[in-house]
Amino acid sequence: MIKNLLFDLGGVICNIQRTRCVDAFEAMGWNDIASYLGDAAQKGFFMDLEKGLITPAEFRNQVRQHIANPAATDSDIDNAFCRFIVGIPETRLQQLELLRRKYKIYMLSNTNPIMWNSVLASEFEKLPGKKREDYFDGIVTSFEEHCAKPEPVIFERVIEKFGIKPEETIFFDDAIQNCHASAQLGFNWRHVKPENEFFNLI
Repeated sequence: MIKNLLFDLGGVICNIQRTRCVDAFEAMGWNDIASYLGDAAQKGFFMDLEKGLITPAEFRNQVRQHIANPAATDSDIDNAFCRFIVGIPETRLQQLELLRRKYKIYMLSNTNPIMWNSVLASEFEKLPGKKREDYFDGIVTSFEEHCAKPEPVIFERVIEKFGIKPEETIFFDDAIQNCHASAQLGFNWRHVKPENEFFNLI
């Protein structure tokens, strides 16, 4: 019997578009930015930020070196980075509210503190009086746990932190490698493709 739903954020709940971020950084003079940003996972110091291995300040200083512009402000860099986020349709927020009446709802996201504390907070405030934590019974992020999907350890953290059983849980992710990783620990899973809505896959 399924009791829990475990959601990825980007590409499942929140729409993302890598090319918007690439274009923004290229406009700042960073020609090989595309090699750092993947559709499913980031590389280099971008992944270090997602794993909480470097601070936002250290990340921004690395960006300044790549764009060869020491005068670039924190806001300039953050705004370019956050172009990755397109937004969360209100329909998905409403569906999360409905699903929470029947299931325990959790989030497992590879994300970073720059986006998490700005655009990814405000996107969950679209419905009146709501904030991010109102939609979930628990949240695990890569930058707080210092590990990232598809590493098995981050799924183990979810199990330990919330006391859930994988066989009673469906995991939703847009990256098939993350789905397969969850299966190794016994999770049921759904691969959320661009043409799918997570709430139609339960």
